[in-house]
Amino acid sequence: MHAALQHSEGTIATSAGGASAAVIPFGVRQATGGRPAPAHATMSAAAPRQYKIQGITREGKPFRPSDWAERLAGALSSFQPAGAGPNAHIGYSPYCVPRVVGGVKCVIVSEALRGLEPMAMDFVMNFARDNALVVSEIAPGEDLS
Repeated sequence: MHAALQHSEGTIATSAGGASAAVIPFGVRQATGGRPAPAHATMSAAAPRQYKIQGITREGKPFRPSDWAERLAGALSSFQPAGAGPNAHIGYSPYCVPRVVGGVKCVIVSEALRGLEPMAMDFVMNFARDNALVVSEIAPGEDLS
């Protein structure tokens, strides 16, 4: 029987019949300090794309319930960058943030979320698709006020 064990250093080792196997690092170790790098650091050097999910359906109707953006971002609040600190769970994830843009409730989602947990990014985008919400990529420097 195989079991996976979580270690305090963020590594996962498997054990089979008491024999220890190789340790697989959770993040890539950086040359300086030996600290684990965030998962998105292994992606390209370009800034991750960001998407705006608007609380408007493709038919132009407001999406309900009115607190949908806070609920969605709250569900993903545990996805934090490495070194976020002990109180990071109290706020939203920087990868999925509710915001009002042009008087419309929105959720701003960073593609960096996919590097941390691909299923979380799929969950957010599938939520938008299943509810026929308007999704657009945010251009670099776009005003979100």
